[in-house]
Amino acid sequence: MLRLQSFIAARLLSSTSAALISPLHRLLYGAAAAPAVSPNPSFAIEPYLVETCGLTREQALKSSAKVSHLKSPSKPDAVLAFLADLGLSSADVAAAVAKDPKLLCASVERTLVPNVAGFKALGLSRSEIARLVSLTPSNIRLASAVSNLPYYLHLFGSYENLIRALKFGTELLTRNLEKVVKPNVAFLQECGIDAIGIASLCLAVPRLIGTKPEHVRAMAVLAETVGVPRGSGMFRLALQAVAFRSEETIAVKVEHLKNAFRWSDAEVGIAVCKFPMVLKMSKDMMQSKSEFFISEVGLEPVYMAHRPSMLYLSLEGRLRPRYYAVKFLKENGLLDRDRSYYASFIKREKVFLENYIHPYKETAPRLAEDYAAACRGEVPTNFRFA
Repeated sequence: MLRLQSFIAARLLSSTSAALISPLHRLLYGAAAAPAVSPNPSFAIEPYLVETCGLTREQALKSSAKVSHLKSPSKPDAVLAFLADLGLSSADVAAAVAKDPKLLCASVERTLVPNVAGFKALGLSRSEIARLVSLTPSNIRLASAVSNLPYYLHLFGSYENLIRALKFGTELLTRNLEKVVKPNVAFLQECGIDAIGIASLCLAVPRLIGTKPEHVRAMAVLAETVGVPRGSGMFRLALQAVAFRSEETIAVKVEHLKNAFRWSDAEVGIAVCKFPMVLKMSKDMMQSKSEFFISEVGLEPVYMAHRPSMLYLSLEGRLRPRYYAVKFLKENGLLDRDRSYYASFIKREKVFLENYIHPYKETAPRLAEDYAAACRGEVPTNFRFA
């Protein structure tokens, strides 16, 4: 890594007494006038990846096979200098090369410069381009990423949303728009999912719209199979819950739900239809939520089946602290004992504080402190009055 930092500094900051041209400029345009670079018999790609690019030896070993044809440091040197000039740190450059070793083989003049110019023409700043390259380095060497960018910016609504999606779907920008992405978006619209819903679905499952259309249609069939019809308000969440899962996996999830929450077939059907995301709960999560709701709070299985969204809430960060606070208020006659715990669980934090904590700052001055401690995981044995 230190050598990469020295390399970048040397390329970007050093000057010669013979010229005022920057090292980057010489790397970018010197090749046009210079003869072809001869192979360097002393050049070895693995040491270069470690010592100059900053990769670990394990990364270099894995990456070297993809760039083994490089016989000279000339082209990769030019790429490293270009990335540094773009604003990538030495750590960013090392990460980019590890993700996409073929980046070192790209032509700066014929590929990288035009593509960066294309991103700039679409309104991206240098820092936004650098961030995009750091996240998905292959996009800077593929012209399709530039041409597809306007569509994705419109689909996701903003650059920030696109970046969020690319964190989990790094090849999204280079997918075939006409044959894959647009048909998938049109199909989702046919299923009753509006533009905002499609954007939300794409953020939750970024690789879905880049998947073969026949596979997306199969996912929709599976979503219907679990009891959520197309056109319903929950179909988007049903599609999100079953995406890239087999019928067998879903069947196992249903059995886990039935066992954990003591549900009948009808009750698990109600729960999934009302909130399909329960299908994404792990077996351990189901068990811990079951112990809390049934054993600790004392809720009936049928009650939970009709209010399944609460099962997906954070146990330690939300459910348990609120339960302790409301239980304290009930036991001390400050709140009607028939008041629903569910109502307190689903409220936004600001509303919960306004309804259950702030009104009692005189009668129970330690309530706010104890609740805050519980939210941090420091659950007291008993909430206190003073």
